Amino acid sequence: MKVAVTVLVFCVAALLALGMVMLYSSSMTQINPRTHETIGAHFLLMQLVWCALGLVLAAIATSLDYRRLKTIAWPTFVFALLMLLAVLVISRKINGARRWFDFHGVRFQPSEFAKLALLIIVAWYVDRFPRQMKTWWRGIAIPGAIIAVTLGLIFLEPDWGTTMLLAVVTSAMLVIGGVQWKFIVPPGLVGVVGFVFMLLSNPMRMKRIFSWLDLEQHKDGVGYQAYQAMLALGSGGWFGRGIGNGRQKLFVPEDHTDFILSIIGEELGLIATLLIVVAFVVIVLCGIYIAMRSRDNFGLLLGCGISFLIGMQALINIGVVTSALPNKGLPLPFISYGGSNLMMMLVCVGVLLSIARFARERTNETEAIAPGRIPSPELT
Repeated sequence: MKVAVTVLVFCVAALLALGMVMLYSSSMTQINPRTHETIGAHFLLMQLVWCALGLVLAAIATSLDYRRLKTIAWPTFVFALLMLLAVLVISRKINGARRWFDFHGVRFQPSEFAKLALLIIVAWYVDRFPRQMKTWWRGIAIPGAIIAVTLGLIFLEPDWGTTMLLAVVTSAMLVIGGVQWKFIVPPGLVGVVGFVFMLLSNPMRMKRIFSWLDLEQHKDGVGYQAYQAMLALGSGGWFGRGIGNGRQKLFVPEDHTDFILSIIGEELGLIATLLIVVAFVVIVLCGIYIAMRSRDNFGLLLGCGISFLIGMQALINIGVVTSALPNKGLPLPFISYGGSNLMMMLVCVGVLLSIARFARERTNETEAIAPGRIPSPELT
């Protein structure tokens, strides 16, 4: 367990450090017309503040018993729903979407908090009704309604990428919890059909699909961002142009957020890009290992959910930047600019470390019991 925790922390710390460096590098040439300072310095300062806050919350989450989350699962979930409702009503539109609360230039995205809240409530539910998860009513109808309400509010923002991400992660948690495939597949197919119908009814997103299918033809229009990102990745070679020497950051939109990996590929090269992929794979494997060694089913489900969340979000972002997937608008965990995402991802890591801490204590207690003795109830 100690090895898994050490490797997990090292990978997260390495991605955080890389993210800070590349965040400044990606925006170092842009000047704020009002302050005449580089935008990169502003982004770096804000990201450091959010990172510090996230590390404090992660430390608190690590020090607390993760099982206490059971007692606040419903209040946390209801609060997340209220925030998702509020952002649809009182927030202003930014780039055609209502996703953020804006506090004098400091933005918070409620859907980031809703990610963890949904994972907690699903883990609580499956842990609460383990023997009934094979039935249709308890196994799929009730948890499906809980998930559908959350995803529906996020979908209305609109945030299609987060909706798909949480749909996949929560479905995986239900399967681990014992829900039968015959109950999972039908509502899943209904969701896919509904999603395709909404996609066909949305001209903007259909243009993104067409540009993804034929990027060369749409490189000067809808596919401009993806095309420039591909040029950045290709021009980096094996070892890159060097930090700060990238040229495509002058042309790649959102190079400090969703497409920061393209700048990393250009300035640090293919090897660094592959190491990032390896780091995320290792994080997921360590998270699953920690979850499987957890004290109870709640820890198992929550740990797996967090691991899948980090891994799937990284997979989607990398797929978008490399044009393997259409543009989804999801940040790269621990690296992309975005305070609320960074903070909540660090909190998720803190919860994983709490699961590991108490699992390690259980292992030590078990090893301390003499052979042939029956453990006391306090140790089981």
